[in-house]
Amino acid sequence: MQKECAHILVIDDDLRLRNLLQRYLQENGFAVTGAYDAENARMFLKQYHFDLLIVDVMMPNETGIEFLQKLRHVSDIPAIVLTAMGTTEDRINGLEAGADDYLPKPFEPKELVLRINNILRRVPETKKEMVNLLKMGDCTYNLITKEFRRKNEGVVHITPVEQSILSVLGQKNGQIFTRERLAEMLGAGQNPRSIDVQITRLRKKIEADSKNPRYLQTVRGRGYMLLTE
Repeated sequence: MQKECAHILVIDDDLRLRNLLQRYLQENGFAVTGAYDAENARMFLKQYHFDLLIVDVMMPNETGIEFLQKLRHVSDIPAIVLTAMGTTEDRINGLEAGADDYLPKPFEPKELVLRINNILRRVPETKKEMVNLLKMGDCTYNLITKEFRRKNEGVVHITPVEQSILSVLGQKNGQIFTRERLAEMLGAGQNPRSIDVQITRLRKKIEADSKNPRYLQTVRGRGYMLLTE
């Protein structure tokens, strides 16, 4: 069984394949972020915690192999390499660059999920204290005190319902909650439509651009999730 709410970064310049992988992995219980090249991936790695990378070899400007070689100087995050080149030398190059596994294209998505789960099972669990302070750009939310702060402004008022939404989503960072599930957990007369309204209001307080949210995200057709820094 994979780690709860494992967050995966898919790095592939092929938009169609990247979107297909994102959708399939989300359907299998993972939180997924997509990057279109190595530089875009490095930007996301600075913002979020990821449990595993899926890296395409053939990318413009910087190959997946070059990306992994540089990454291994600063991180040991598990990585699976995808490539249309299936020779023994290609596999060796990927493994020498720091890949944990190798999957030639074309491949069965189910096999990819099995390989992901196998790698995540082998990664030792680190004992950490629960992270009580959620960081979202210039904003922070304390899961214990329920205090919401914005840089240079101090404490900012949010409603009890907004506090509840942040608490529920923040304790399961990267996990998708349907509107119905959130309404059920929040109670007090909440319904799916009211959840949409509350999310919209909360985004205006959290996001630099509420119409293009970075932290409080919508997963089309499934619900909402929070991705903190």
